[in-house]
Amino acid sequence: MTITLTQNDYGKSRVRLLRVSRQEGRHDIHELTLQILFEGDFETAHTKGDNSKILPTDTMKNTVYALARQYPSEALENFCSHLIEHFLTYNPQISRVRIEAQESLWNRIVLGGKPHPSAFQHGSQEKRTAALNGAREGTTIRSGIADLIVLKTTKSAFEGFLKDPYTTLKEDRDRILSTSIHADWLYESGDVEFSTLWHGIRQTLLETFAEHDSQSLQHTLYAMGEAVLQNFQHAREIRLSLPNKHFNRVDLSPFGMDNPAEVFLPTDEPHGLIEAALRRD
Repeated sequence: MTITLTQNDYGKSRVRLLRVSRQEGRHDIHELTLQILFEGDFETAHTKGDNSKILPTDTMKNTVYALARQYPSEALENFCSHLIEHFLTYNPQISRVRIEAQESLWNRIVLGGKPHPSAFQHGSQEKRTAALNGAREGTTIRSGIADLIVLKTTKSAFEGFLKDPYTTLKEDRDRILSTSIHADWLYESGDVEFSTLWHGIRQTLLETFAEHDSQSLQHTLYAMGEAVLQNFQHAREIRLSLPNKHFNRVDLSPFGMDNPAEVFLPTDEPHGLIEAALRRD
């Protein structure tokens, strides 16, 4: 009987880092969490216990901190690209480096009507994300957003859907629509201003969600992806995952009251999940 090692990778997960950029009269911060995975010539570590080609995962962690000191504070995608270049340059046994990174977003505390230069608050659970896949022939870069919670109270309907004997959902011409935006997009090349594009795409997603006359969450998802691809030529494709966060109108009739769409019960589970990918040909 022959047993073959068909796939393997290893790396370091949950590497956390806070970068502080100090200028006169102003500080900027970036809180990152990274996962780094190596693919390459590591079979003998599994089959023979030979660690001669294994770079310790603790070294990966240390490299993150060392390169953070060597390079100025920069876009998430640029920093991950430096890490990939470093690992591939000094480790010929590595064929591919995959990095998934998240940046937790901080807002400045407002003091006296002005943003404070060095004090911050954690605004929400929203995160900026990046996923880089680097081999010796090139690197693909995806940027994204996670946990960006949005809600609108009008311009949303859900009617004309399929019904069977177990369908109890009522049609609704004017409902609350809420979701937590998870999106990532693939760049045509790595030679772009990542932060400028990220903020522009984020704003386009928000504006489209707010203004779209939605007939379903699927309808709005497509409109959001379409707007990004039409307005940002550097984005070749976009993937969106949108949970449908339900807000059910409370029946106040037992109390002799009406409810003209003013009182709702938020429900987290179960929820619908709408996902799709769009590509510009």
